Amino acid sequence: MLLLLLGIIVLHVTVLVLLFVSTIVSQWLVNGEHTADLWQNCTSGSVFHCLTSSTNEWLQSVQALMILSIIFSVLSLFLFFCQLFTLTKGGRFYITGFFQILAGLCVMSGAAIFTVRHTDWHQASENTSYGFAYILAWLAFPLALASGIVYVILRKRE
Repeated sequence: MLLLLLGIIVLHVTVLVLLFVSTIVSQWLVNGEHTADLWQNCTSGSVFHCLTSSTNEWLQSVQALMILSIIFSVLSLFLFFCQLFTLTKGGRFYITGFFQILAGLCVMSGAAIFTVRHTDWHQASENTSYGFAYILAWLAFPLALASGIVYVILRKRE
């Protein structure tokens, strides 16, 4: 049981790290010396220069969904530790699982909106590719969903 709890906590912390890195780092789109993310557009040449991203409604919704996914995942981890000490024997971690699944759905929605609408923001070219932060966001989605499902299935034991 101790190994199972440790594995679940490691999975949850991994999801949190992926969510934080994908939300903060400026690598959602990469085009040579130009990088873009949810918050700023940066150009690195002889001088490194960053500008605030545009105020498109879809970009603001992606920002909000990514922040919500972090909030829901942190809340889920907090609720897990609370339920670990207060839940009766045989009880399930439904609330924890619900918030973790919600975090996964938020990150999936945010990444999907970005995938569909990023060409409105930056013109697509042959050199433009998705950066590692974008990939980490998509990687966080199935891990958060799996973590949430494990929480729902998990029963508390002594």
